[in-house]
Amino acid sequence: MSSKIRPGLSRRSFLKVAGGIAIGSRIGITGQAHARSDSAYATLIDLSLCDGCPDRDTPACVAACRLEKTGNVPDPVDPIPELFPRGMIEDWSSKKEVRNRLTPYNLTFVQTAEVEHQGRNYSLHIPRRCMHCDNPACATICPFSANHKYQTGAVVIDKDLCFGGAKCRTVCPWAIPQRQSGIGIYLHLAPTLAGNGVMFKCDLCQDRLIQGREPACIEACPQKALLIGPKDEIHAEAHARRERMNGYIYGEQENGGTATLYVSGVPFDKLNAAIEKGPGKPHLQEVQRSMADTDSLGRTVLLTPLVGLAAGIAAVKSSLSKKGEEPKRRDKGDE
Repeated sequence: MSSKIRPGLSRRSFLKVAGGIAIGSRIGITGQAHARSDSAYATLIDLSLCDGCPDRDTPACVAACRLEKTGNVPDPVDPIPELFPRGMIEDWSSKKEVRNRLTPYNLTFVQTAEVEHQGRNYSLHIPRRCMHCDNPACATICPFSANHKYQTGAVVIDKDLCFGGAKCRTVCPWAIPQRQSGIGIYLHLAPTLAGNGVMFKCDLCQDRLIQGREPACIEACPQKALLIGPKDEIHAEAHARRERMNGYIYGEQENGGTATLYVSGVPFDKLNAAIEKGPGKPHLQEVQRSMADTDSLGRTVLLTPLVGLAAGIAAVKSSLSKKGEEPKRRDKGDE
């Protein structure tokens, strides 16, 4: 490993991976959603370094993410169509400033855990966002191929194809994706019968990665508690830190492996017991790979009828864009 570290990983290594990434390359719906190990990033979150930014109203990583994603979520139509059979509308457009959980407008947040371990009291701060699984069930299950695992290691939802059906959230062990109703392609098809908006989550700043830039949250962290680099180097660094602190790693085995590793001097089962959990506030439990036995042929048979529909959706979107036809949206002053 390079001695030019920040800490543990070199800028040269980061750029080497960036140079090997083909713009727009992604995994097809009939292929395994694994990122290639020779061209994938992973991230490391060192809980011994994160202090929650006590001198700031909003942790630096959260503020940077929100700034980077400004305008990412369009204003919903008014009124938002009621679903039949009646479904739950999720409208966060009047709650954009919520920062203590995941929302469509808040793609990362920081949990706090007060725990005792080996006779010492700890106050640990835990940045949370999408784990970017190595073989994500959310990408496998999406019926409209709106969710992809890219060679960067990022798992990205295409908001132009997403119907907001939330199957991705259902199969995610941490229920990460968050829905904003009243936006998206479903409004132009059958808004009361199919779909319910668009799902949003961290995309690891995919556009920045392709440009050879770090994700906004990592770039902004004043404690350098967040790292990104080639997957093999990140794993080596995580294990080196675990050994130094006689600690623990989370994310290496969970759900079959992820591109997000946490390292902590306190066991994660204790952290999980201490954090507030619920909608938009994910747990830290050990989890097995979901949909582990789903094979490529089965997925192909299941999804083939929907591929044509997805292509039709793209055509509708293109046509509407050319015509400039968009539904009436809420005025920002009405929030």
